[in-house]
Amino acid sequence: MCRNSLGKLNLKDLTLAEMKQFLQELGEKPFRAEQICNWVLAKGVTSFDEMTNLSKDLREKLERVAKINSGKILTRQQSAKENTIKYLFGLEDGHAVESVLMKHSYGNSACVSTQVGCRMGCMFCASTMEGLVRNLSPGEIYDQVLVIQKDCGERISHIVIMGAGEPLDNYDNVMKFLENINAGYGLNIGYRHITLSTCGLVPKILELAQRKLPITLAISLHAPEDSLRDRLVPINRRYKLGELMDACRRYIEITGRRITFEYALLSDVNDHMEQAKKLIGLLKGLLCHVNIIPANPVEGRGFERTSQEKVQAFKEVLEKGGLAVTVRRELGTDIDAACGQLRRRYEGRENS
Repeated sequence: MCRNSLGKLNLKDLTLAEMKQFLQELGEKPFRAEQICNWVLAKGVTSFDEMTNLSKDLREKLERVAKINSGKILTRQQSAKENTIKYLFGLEDGHAVESVLMKHSYGNSACVSTQVGCRMGCMFCASTMEGLVRNLSPGEIYDQVLVIQKDCGERISHIVIMGAGEPLDNYDNVMKFLENINAGYGLNIGYRHITLSTCGLVPKILELAQRKLPITLAISLHAPEDSLRDRLVPINRRYKLGELMDACRRYIEITGRRITFEYALLSDVNDHMEQAKKLIGLLKGLLCHVNIIPANPVEGRGFERTSQEKVQAFKEVLEKGGLAVTVRRELGTDIDAACGQLRRRYEGRENS
């Protein structure tokens, strides 16, 4: 179990089973575990005094050995164009992470980060420009949802694990987060309302498949051939497209779930019609969906977004080739929308 610098456990980091074990170590009855989980994960209390169905002695004991961390909003940017709000959250150690609230007709989605920084090195992403600082704990991921829900005053119904960091590079903590966010003692968000995005860590995709969670797996593909993907998504140098596609087929076979392939269009890089045809060949026969993303510009990366006309032409080629395709609605282009930009601006000011 993760402890902070004072040796205290953040209760939001614990699953129900871990909470029971923790209470047993304190000499307390394990049935209290669900009550405590409900207080910190569903009701979002920030002090032990608010846990009114626990005895004063237990609350005092908990305060001596545990704590309830809560994210602090450092910056909040609201888009003037869409129902989108970007948050920068301050962490206990002084680092910061980004999250996004996206309001849709079907409900409110929170896009959360899983790491401070990222080590995957994707060439069009701001999150990875300074490398990986550290993993987020389960509670730090969870807190992003709690604080957004409290700030907007409306229920969060959908989760997108697509912010800064590679979720499968922080596998254990992300799995604990998923368990807690789905649980009745937590926010009770259905797995079918959760999307997890990965750039393609093949062993972890196969490990995730064994859990048979009815989440949506999204693969950040962005290129239909190894030579280009090696440059855009460097993890491809380790797990080539053939191996990744084999893992995707195995995932579909085990879970019965459709996979989403994300394809960010970059002007004169991966948006040629011949590349669309190669993408058709790569994905042929897979239970899948292609999500075309008009890429948000990232300062310092040198890529330009593809024109709307070319986006539509690329989509039409894929559809004629038999693929199910959507173009992601553009959100937050006026509020540092690309992952990592807001944190970089903030930390740049802090260090100047």
